[in-house]
Amino acid sequence: MPKAKKTPRSAKSPARRTGKAGLARRYPYWLAGEAVAANADLDVLDKYTGKVATRVAFADAAAVRKAIVAAYKARVAMAAFPPDKRRDALEHCVRRFEERFEELALALCIEAGKPIRDARGEVTRLIDTFRIAAGEATRIEGETIELQISERTRGYRGIVKRVPVGVCSFITPFNFPLNLVAHKVAPAIAAGCPFVLKPAAKTPVGALIIGEILAETDLPRGAFSVLPCSNEDAAALTEDERIALLSFTGGLVGWDLKARAGRKKVTLELGGNAACIVDADPGAPLDHVVERLVFGAYYQSGQSCISVQHILVHRDLYERVRRKLKAKVAALRMGDPRDENTFIGPVIDEDAAKRIESWVEAARKGGAKRLAGGPRQGNMLPATLMERVPRDSDLYRQEVFGPVACLHPFDDFEAALDTVNASEFGLQAGVFTADLGHAMRAWDRLEVGGVIVGDVPSFRVDNMPYGGVKGSGLGREGVRYAIEDMTEQRLLVIKH
Repeated sequence: MPKAKKTPRSAKSPARRTGKAGLARRYPYWLAGEAVAANADLDVLDKYTGKVATRVAFADAAAVRKAIVAAYKARVAMAAFPPDKRRDALEHCVRRFEERFEELALALCIEAGKPIRDARGEVTRLIDTFRIAAGEATRIEGETIELQISERTRGYRGIVKRVPVGVCSFITPFNFPLNLVAHKVAPAIAAGCPFVLKPAAKTPVGALIIGEILAETDLPRGAFSVLPCSNEDAAALTEDERIALLSFTGGLVGWDLKARAGRKKVTLELGGNAACIVDADPGAPLDHVVERLVFGAYYQSGQSCISVQHILVHRDLYERVRRKLKAKVAALRMGDPRDENTFIGPVIDEDAAKRIESWVEAARKGGAKRLAGGPRQGNMLPATLMERVPRDSDLYRQEVFGPVACLHPFDDFEAALDTVNASEFGLQAGVFTADLGHAMRAWDRLEVGGVIVGDVPSFRVDNMPYGGVKGSGLGREGVRYAIEDMTEQRLLVIKH
């Protein structure tokens, strides 16, 4: 393997040719740390123009099996790879991400259709996540246990350390092609786990650039593979018994993967339809609250698991919030994601846009009113604000995953909490309130993984525990919390 301290790869490397005009012609995949230019190609579309932006090597089932075998062979070397060297590899990645910042942002803008300002924000979070993991790599600690609890156990001492679980398989979605990869890959390296990553087929380029940078480090041979492939060819990532942990982020198909996973550990992040409560006294100027609601509902075109889908406003404020939201949402600029002034870019494809459009229209037929929005143009959907959305509609019950928010009045704070809890999802919720009792009551009662007081549920810092309950999944991300899943306790008892 090339050393972490060596000069970066030359401009002949596929990912280094990226410029402002577009992406490189073709990217290899990474099998056991080596670049492979497979015969099969996967077209990656520019999500705004619909044209082919680049092509990447497309792995098959045989490549997936080889990657698992290589990772299984590497598990001993990876576990023995010293913590300071894991830290050094992660810090190398941080430096290289910083050097290639604009390249990564442009790739994300093109392959995901993410407005360039949001794309730069995601690259920043990629860097943050690897930097956090570098710090955690040398802080994976155990504990001593006092075993002398009776005459029978005199002279016994207990010590517990955390050891890597072994091979991890990672499956990531299209909406955060860099940072959701980072939240699996960086903790795995810190923990000493080899891994095989399947990035989303619609947005594989960012993950392949991460693979290229990982190949510059001293990680043991076989420690990582990055394989764009079909869902069918990826079946072994769920079913192979040599894999110790499966981490999946995506749709409700995750429950099916869990059922097929056998004895391995499984962590799932499966989305939500997040709500934000605006209390009678929100604890902040109303203009600020509205600004945050607009950001939470419509940033990166609503394609976030913690996008604000439901806005519950106390009736005393409802008309004022409604008026301000309507004006702000209607003014959001939709267009080319490369334009610095664009706020709403395309959703991932036209099928997704048609589904969202159909949910909006079905809700309107059921009595909902559209306060802002307009007709779909291909995979472009204007920011849409709805009210009076029927509770039995898909737009109310399901995860919309697009630039749509639903506005609801409430009279009683406890009833608002009940409304949030009625969802089958439970990822995060937001509460704007000046009432400390209400804030604590929300924390006690809301059936979600996280309660954000004073901001929208879309808030996330990459070192905090992040994950959901109910239909939103199992386990937690956030580097230290992911490392807990990727390690297990090993006890030593000494009689002296």
